[in-house]
Amino acid sequence: MKTYAVKASEIERHWWVVDATDQTLGRLATRIATLLEGKHKPIYSPHLDTGDHVVVLNAARIKVTGNKLEQKRYYRHSGYPGGFREESLEALLERKPELAIERAVKGMLPQNRLGRAMFKKMKVYRGSEHPHQAQQPSTAEL
Repeated sequence: MKTYAVKASEIERHWWVVDATDQTLGRLATRIATLLEGKHKPIYSPHLDTGDHVVVLNAARIKVTGNKLEQKRYYRHSGYPGGFREESLEALLERKPELAIERAVKGMLPQNRLGRAMFKKMKVYRGSEHPHQAQQPSTAEL
């Protein structure tokens, strides 16, 4: 018996549409990360990007449990003195809800070149419209 090793030319990529309406942020992010990494496929290999493309709709309608809307904080620093900024999840969802899903999924992907390539295959939209109809995406049941 020989171990099967998938080649980059043999990888087939599908497009999935995920509706984030009334989905819990963390659970949604883990399922999206699984699709992006390709762990749902029998040809999964940790050193290759075997994942699919994911289109996330209705990012503004996600749910969180507990007091996370007020208590969860996102931090960033511009690199300049006094450039530290913090923002609550509630403020982030009002300003740019796509960013909350992107940051949750990005933290669940590998922190290297491969993870950055996987992250580029995700498209997040605030509403229910998207410009990817030509790819004939399938609906992912999460």
